[in-house]
Amino acid sequence: MPLAGVERARFWRDRRFRNMECLSASFLTHEYAPHAHDTFSIGAIESGTQIATMKGVREETGAGDLYLIDPGVVHDGVPGGEGYRYRMIYPDTKLFVDILEDVTGNAFNATPSFPKELLNDPEMAAAFHTAHRVLESGAGALESEEGMFRVLAAIFQRYGSTIVVPVDTKERTAVGRARDYLTDSFDSDIGLDELAKVAGLSRAHLIRAFRREYHITPHAFLTDKRVREARKLLRSGQAPADVAIQCGFADQAHFTRHFKARTGVTPGQYRAG
Repeated sequence: MPLAGVERARFWRDRRFRNMECLSASFLTHEYAPHAHDTFSIGAIESGTQIATMKGVREETGAGDLYLIDPGVVHDGVPGGEGYRYRMIYPDTKLFVDILEDVTGNAFNATPSFPKELLNDPEMAAAFHTAHRVLESGAGALESEEGMFRVLAAIFQRYGSTIVVPVDTKERTAVGRARDYLTDSFDSDIGLDELAKVAGLSRAHLIRAFRREYHITPHAFLTDKRVREARKLLRSGQAPADVAIQCGFADQAHFTRHFKARTGVTPGQYRAG
């Protein structure tokens, strides 16, 4: 189907899936800044193309392509050609494990993961779109749950695995300290000197090593962490202006710009979803 001449994004939380976040959107010019989610990001493109960078690899995706992104994986996205339309869901790890256990009838004693983030599978993409449209239509609980449960289980059976923890190195431990410090102090005005001392690296070495390990700069990671914390506060009903201050943004305009660059919607739209 051809893309409409305007950008649109519909965001909502589905109570049938423990308030799982859902998105259906058409983007012609909107560019996602590098960001990560605390949840899985699972979806598929309906039409058009998007260009995304994940783990340092830049790739163009189109109709029939799936997004299977683990929590914490940094990615971006810009329209390719004349834009794209896509559908996404953001299940947390517990919800995903519960779905796998419900469908298989077996305990899942591991952490689910997807080794490859971008895959071409028109059949599975079509099944996902069908299940997602049912969610968006507000259909009954049984119809909605059965469709999405089945497609998520099928996707994992075909492409999933379990997480393998990487071996620690001295440099990985150093940038890990820096990442933990940013995570714990996200609402503070942290300087590069301060962060380099925490890591025990020079400023230049820290930036290079941090980017090599997490595919994002320390400042971009801090901004993304602030946005993820802001999402939690907005979900609790707090006003965007108050959230901006609590999360360390300079002002509401600064907050709105960075929030939309990472979520595709404004803080107000997200709060109301």
